[in-house]
Amino acid sequence: MIPSSRSRAIARALLVAQSSRPIFITSSRVPTTTRLLSTSSQSPITSVLIANRGEIALRVGRTASTLGVRCTTIYTDPDAHSQHALSSPLAVNLGAANAYLDGERIISVAKEQGCEALHPGYGFLSENSAFAKRCVEEGLVFIGPPWKAIEAMGNKSRSKEIMINAGVPCIPGYHGANQDPKYLLEEAKKIGFPVMVKAVKGGGGKGMRIAMDEQEFLEKLESAKSEGRNSFGDDEMLVEKYISTPRHIEVQVFADKHGNAVALGERDCSLQRRHQKVIEEAPAPNLVEDIRQDLWEKARAAALAVGYEGAGTVECKDFSIYKLCLTTNNGTSHLRQ
Repeated sequence: MIPSSRSRAIARALLVAQSSRPIFITSSRVPTTTRLLSTSSQSPITSVLIANRGEIALRVGRTASTLGVRCTTIYTDPDAHSQHALSSPLAVNLGAANAYLDGERIISVAKEQGCEALHPGYGFLSENSAFAKRCVEEGLVFIGPPWKAIEAMGNKSRSKEIMINAGVPCIPGYHGANQDPKYLLEEAKKIGFPVMVKAVKGGGGKGMRIAMDEQEFLEKLESAKSEGRNSFGDDEMLVEKYISTPRHIEVQVFADKHGNAVALGERDCSLQRRHQKVIEEAPAPNLVEDIRQDLWEKARAAALAVGYEGAGTVECKDFSIYKLCLTTNNGTSHLRQ
């Protein structure tokens, strides 16, 4: 595993593009011993609006300040006395508590404050492809993945198509357009029970149900569809083979605008409750080196296939069948599929 201080330096170089000189990694733990990461000929970012709150806003602010980047923060009425609201002399009150989700207002504030870039942090608007697109349209640098990558990876069916076309192995299943319950049942029979039913726009463990046999499939399907409608406004489903006791490994990747991507190590996230991670251990224990290198290489392939930029995580389940899903959160290096 590359030391955290070094990975932070790489992150700063990739996301802030502070230097015009090539930046190299020379580590035996990286698949390519010496790899060019970034050769930016553009001017470095000098000002950023942090479109988030709390701990992630403070972390982004500290890094930006260290690099000499001027920070503008935003806050709402309930957060008026919070640490992140007081951390910068350039702080703007958005008013109501739900204003962190008002993308147009936030973009307007960024332009009024003369910010060149916007960092969404995690949660809120960080995985909103429409917001990322609007930032670009308004001339702001969106510090995160391209909006097209967010859009593609935000839909489980579409992301599986991209990964399969790129030769990245995925859990076998059905992710097509035919959503007739009887048709989905027939596909589940072909896959073999038990199966997992998932909302294609789901996340956070919602819109997911396990069907152990044919008799309970339709009931589980309707339950998942109902939760998908209520949580994500969409009830389209995919069906895939359920792996009951998987080894869940996540690979950290970084990618730049020039077609370069590196894997910076992996972590074991197998201990979960309700499909949510409880403990993460890095590096993953008892992982054979050739399997580690194979996971890293496939993680890089996944990032390149979707045209990813910045920090991301590739999730892998089981060692014979991989579930690779780029997850897009800038603060914690996730982009949820």
